Amino acid sequence: MPLAGRDGAWPHGARRGEEQAMIEVTVNGDVRELEAGLSVTQLLESLGLQPRLVVVERNREILDRARYDGTPVEAGDSFELVHFVGGG
Repeated sequence: MPLAGRDGAWPHGARRGEEQAMIEVTVNGDVRELEAGLSVTQLLESLGLQPRLVVVERNREILDRARYDGTPVEAGDSFELVHFVGGG
């Protein structure tokens, strides 16, 4: 069954009649199903987070922010995300 969004749009280049590959990862202890082929930056953006304000631990290793774009999210990855919030 094709995986169009609720608005009928096909994600990341998928075409009508084609299924988008999905993977499972763990984010802050919760298992999530995501589209295959995302980078860490795209993962953060899909969660509504600003990559420059998040520390990412992937598989127990802290990632350098400069590597977020070039680091693929792979099936079975485990992420811990720490989001900085300003305020007074």
